[in-house]
Amino acid sequence: MAVLWPYEEAERIKKNLGPDVKKVVFEAGFGPSGLPHVGTFCEVSRPTFVRKAFTRISDLPTTLIAFCDDMDGLRKVPLNFPDRERIEEHLGKPLVRIPDPFGCCRSFAHHMEDKLRGFLDSFGFDYEFKSAAEEYAKGAFNAGLVKALENAEKIRNIIIPTMRKEDREQWSPFMPICESCGRNLTTRVTAYLTGKGEIEYVCDQEVSAAVKGCGHKAATSVLDGKVKLGWKADWALRWHAYGVHYEMYGKDLIESFQLSSKIVRAIGGRPPEGYFFELFLDEEGAKISKSKGKGLTMDTWMDYAPLEALSYFMFQNPRKAKKFHIDIIPKTVDEYLSWLRSYYRGDENARSANPLVFIHDDLDKTKLFDSEITYSLVNNLVSALGTEDVDLAIDYIHGYDPGAREYDGFIRNLVTRSLAYYRDNILPNKRFKTPSPEEKRLLALLAEKLAAEASADADAYQSRVFETAKENGVEPRAFFQLLYETLFGQTSGPKVGSFIKLIGKDEFLKRLQALAQ
Repeated sequence: MAVLWPYEEAERIKKNLGPDVKKVVFEAGFGPSGLPHVGTFCEVSRPTFVRKAFTRISDLPTTLIAFCDDMDGLRKVPLNFPDRERIEEHLGKPLVRIPDPFGCCRSFAHHMEDKLRGFLDSFGFDYEFKSAAEEYAKGAFNAGLVKALENAEKIRNIIIPTMRKEDREQWSPFMPICESCGRNLTTRVTAYLTGKGEIEYVCDQEVSAAVKGCGHKAATSVLDGKVKLGWKADWALRWHAYGVHYEMYGKDLIESFQLSSKIVRAIGGRPPEGYFFELFLDEEGAKISKSKGKGLTMDTWMDYAPLEALSYFMFQNPRKAKKFHIDIIPKTVDEYLSWLRSYYRGDENARSANPLVFIHDDLDKTKLFDSEITYSLVNNLVSALGTEDVDLAIDYIHGYDPGAREYDGFIRNLVTRSLAYYRDNILPNKRFKTPSPEEKRLLALLAEKLAAEASADADAYQSRVFETAKENGVEPRAFFQLLYETLFGQTSGPKVGSFIKLIGKDEFLKRLQALAQ
């Protein structure tokens, strides 16, 4: 039986731990320049899967650091933000030094961090929050910063071969904060005063027409938040300071991870075990762009499907690029429901290989769901009933599977979200076919067969459909498509036998006979 990927990662972490490790540290990093999104959920959920796997193979305590880089300089104001002109005055400054455009928090960064923490808390993630500004200011990075100053030339030699030639000469791992204008995107290091633990700088860089240096020159300490390190060096600094053992990152950061690994070794640290994941694609197969707003949002997913189904989607093969758009919801939810059923119907070995053990912590405390009801079936039931009445839909479900009553809360949640999905994404696209005279004859023959069928079994109903097609020289696939196009207004649909059982043979016959007239 294949080993699930979080266990493989956990074994790799355990194998490479030093003998003196007392706690295993996982990390996920975030930039607070925008609101939390699906990628935020992914970047915490996936290392959480690995962390859970590790706790099952080791007694060592663990922690997951959610690190927020609020010392980043703001290059442009995000779209749809209020008070844009006021914010533009502060471009180039660390986010933590920019006023909150929404007027409720101490700074731009604090507003976004509150949103991030609220987002993570709402989904029950276990994490240790750290702010770059607070960590720099309290000296958590001082030892690493001294090492970085002593090895500034080594760090330069690691990074500059990857840069454009015109940018190499003035590049420094240090980004001092100008004591005059408060910006750190516009400063340039002019000298390293290693013996004093200081650097000299000039604020003369032009990042854009709106972000220009003030011309100030000074010397400043590298300690206690007077500077920050640039991206790749800063990543290495965190690994050094926290002793990070594991970090996941997008495929687009493979080179950055490699360079940061070299930098952390240069300052006397050790890189963590890393795992890159593929990026999500939109419906056209292009990388999802936050700035263009393409792809699914968390709010949209929560409107249409259970959160646990999203976690399951995130769990599946992280090394495979996956399209992430509205049409994947029914398939994903049905796969999630199938894994739930199989958990309760499988033996102990099968349960240990079930991905939902990483998503639900209470699978064995209460049986969450063990019914043949599927999300797609509910979509088609809602379509057939033409109703937004959740209770009516649930009554039909109980008739189809009386055992579903045991999971009423779960089913109600599923039906409510399925109904919203149907209303917003299926109903507007329905195109009902008007059958030809020959097609009406076939539908009438099927109605006769079904009316004569004594069994109420879904397989028996399905067989009558096949028989009708074959006896009249029609390809079964074409006959099923005729049923879908005339009954559902779409080219594909549920297993017809199961659908007949779901809404009842008498109701199905009424619809069929109406079409055959």
